[in-house]
Amino acid sequence: MPALHCALLALVGLFSMTAVALEDDTDQPIHIVADEAVRDEKTGLTVYRGNVQMDQGTIRIQADQITVYRIEEEGDKIVAEGQPAHMRQQPEPDSEMMHAWGETIEYFRNEERVQLRKRAQLEQDGSTVRGDSIDYFINEELVRAAADETDQSRRVEVV
Repeated sequence: MPALHCALLALVGLFSMTAVALEDDTDQPIHIVADEAVRDEKTGLTVYRGNVQMDQGTIRIQADQITVYRIEEEGDKIVAEGQPAHMRQQPEPDSEMMHAWGETIEYFRNEERVQLRKRAQLEQDGSTVRGDSIDYFINEELVRAAADETDQSRRVEVV
């Protein structure tokens, strides 16, 4: 457990200076292109399938499928699935792009949180974090990674 605690503290240090999104990214309109789109007005769900690309400011997500949930506002929760799905964002005007991968990428708009699951990886400014699950708290400048609890051979890796 101490090793995991040290790894988590290292993660905070590695990403604390650059984990802030450009302020106007979330104010920009969302543009999505896909092979197919299905909108269910009753449930507030829109599902995009086939070579999906979503852009919002410097944020770009590419996936096999993206589902947009409207809970209170448009795009409250966005779930991207792929083999793997990929996300990139430029946190600051003069910083390098942040790249993230996972079989599932969930963006929680109200929480300003991105969760990467299954074969998760986050790269930024020459640092890499790998784990089964990675939470990227945008406003708090915090990255939290976890290993698969059912497989003791898999651990969080920080480079």
